[in-house]
Amino acid sequence: MPSFVNLDRRQFLAANLAVAGSLMTSSLSAAEDDLPWIDAHSHIWPPDADKYPLAPGLTTKDLAPPSFTDDELMAIARPEGVGRVVLIQHSVYHLFDNSYLVNAVKRHPKLFRVQGMVDDHLPNPGAAMKKLLPQGVTGFRITPFVRKPEDQPKWLETPGMQEMWKTGAETRQAMCLLINASDLPATDRMCEKHPETPIVIDHFARIGVDGQMRDSDISNLCRLARHKHASVKVSAFYALGQKKPPHDELIPMIKRLYETFGPERLMWASDSPYQIGGDNTYKASISLVRDRIDFLSKDDRDWMLRKTAEKVFFYA
Repeated sequence: MPSFVNLDRRQFLAANLAVAGSLMTSSLSAAEDDLPWIDAHSHIWPPDADKYPLAPGLTTKDLAPPSFTDDELMAIARPEGVGRVVLIQHSVYHLFDNSYLVNAVKRHPKLFRVQGMVDDHLPNPGAAMKKLLPQGVTGFRITPFVRKPEDQPKWLETPGMQEMWKTGAETRQAMCLLINASDLPATDRMCEKHPETPIVIDHFARIGVDGQMRDSDISNLCRLARHKHASVKVSAFYALGQKKPPHDELIPMIKRLYETFGPERLMWASDSPYQIGGDNTYKASISLVRDRIDFLSKDDRDWMLRKTAEKVFFYA
């Protein structure tokens, strides 16, 4: 699902993708030495709703942009040194059907891994997770936002969700939480119950989405660092703080996470294509970590731009 923006706000300049297309190489080969970085979070979707049916009630007119394929993504990513990407299941468009992302891995097994989705309300979600692992699905998006409002307070307590966390401890498939800061205490309790399950907090738990980066929220996020398998995505800058480059207002929060988690448990991600609309660009996103934050050493940047995502998602 789109992480922050409403459908009527997802307006992208066609020129962005036209320029990207002109930059594409003839093929998507494996990551090269001059493309060392990993984007730990990007959505893709095809313009073809016949082969990859959309969720009930949607048509291709609802796709914004109308197309954002793996080729189009890599055309934007490669000029910034990004050679691999973790692809995120887009539940708004395709619900729990991970087939387009899985097929991208099948075509380019060295380039992509998938953060997929399974329905914890169906029988045997753990078995579904294990079936997807050989197909490149090394993490799963879990979120209260796909629930009815009355089900959201206890969304982590379903039997299926408990099974998913237990399975993740066995398979190393990460539970990747798209949550608000208010969900952090419940997440902390789940980590206590499942200490061997790897987890990843997407987009700083949306701290700063209202323009305010509250100390209490950041403290709750930092509290998760006591769980050895917890990581955080440093991502979706377009939606946080001032919501426009150069994103420097996010640096104090990033520094607190760096001091608490260490760079070995932080990973940069773009959240494309949403990061490439309006004033926001892919380059502005990666350059905050790659070029601008002065307290990061070369080794720190290597962890945040490559090694953490490699450890969490590219192990299989």
